[in-house]
Amino acid sequence: MKERYYIGLDIGGTKCAMTFAQIDDEPNILCKESFATEGHSPEETLSLFSKFIRKHEKMGLSGIGISCGGPLDSKRGVIMSPPSLSDWKDIPVVNYFRDEFHVPVYLQNDANACAVAEWKFGAGKGTSNMIFLTFGTGLGAGLILNGKLYSGANDNAGEIGHVRLTDEGPYGYYKYGSCEGYCSGGGIARLARLMRNARCGDNVGQNITQSESERLTAKELAERARQGDEFALSVFRESGKMFGRTLSILVDLINPEKIIVGGVYMRAGDLLFPEADKVMRHECLSYSYHAVSVEPAGLGENVGDYAALAVARGDF
Repeated sequence: MKERYYIGLDIGGTKCAMTFAQIDDEPNILCKESFATEGHSPEETLSLFSKFIRKHEKMGLSGIGISCGGPLDSKRGVIMSPPSLSDWKDIPVVNYFRDEFHVPVYLQNDANACAVAEWKFGAGKGTSNMIFLTFGTGLGAGLILNGKLYSGANDNAGEIGHVRLTDEGPYGYYKYGSCEGYCSGGGIARLARLMRNARCGDNVGQNITQSESERLTAKELAERARQGDEFALSVFRESGKMFGRTLSILVDLINPEKIIVGGVYMRAGDLLFPEADKVMRHECLSYSYHAVSVEPAGLGENVGDYAALAVARGDF
């Protein structure tokens, strides 16, 4: 049987990753490279991708997959100014690579792509109804419903990060108080700044200066929380509570078997889920709550690589 080789391109708000793999039943990743998204224009980024592809095309490519945050149009193959990629306005990425390399090229929302990857290769194997949540730079959902990827009328299904939870709160996905504002890496950092400013007269948070709070990341907050820092713990409790509200909406609306979560949750789920689960127990329909499990991505930190490869293979 002829070996089948694929290229996966993952365009993220923080970094861009490129993967070359052989895929039969399971992906066998042969080469990976990445670079920081910041500092590269869309044109420069596409050029770096092309350079990587040219290094491997002599093996014979069966397809190229592109995974990127929405909004985008997968049918036309166009990226349409995602919140974390403000310079990427109506970029026709599919035609760019199709014209250059003359192989099948597919584009999918990153949450959809990760959902397919986890469904085919990871923690979602064997399910018919599951949700993947990115919980990275932003918050998006990929939906597998009745054994098929569901993307909606124009690729905007699953944008749970855009849903508003509170009238005020951390900013995310063009809204204050949105799910993304509370439940994403950048959202947790912004939540910490808001909470620190609101509680500056309390003992809690006094060990963090104003300038320090401006620089804190979700990763640093998690490290502080594990060292017993009460302010950092309070930030994760608040984020976890709002994550529970977000999960409850999805559980009652979709009734999934599994909700699989990537990004920050893979590294700090122990700080988020206890509070989230309290909310879910109270908010969810009981039958739906008992039918679902919430798990970190089975593909771990490599989920983005597998996602782009799942897109390359057309597994949706």
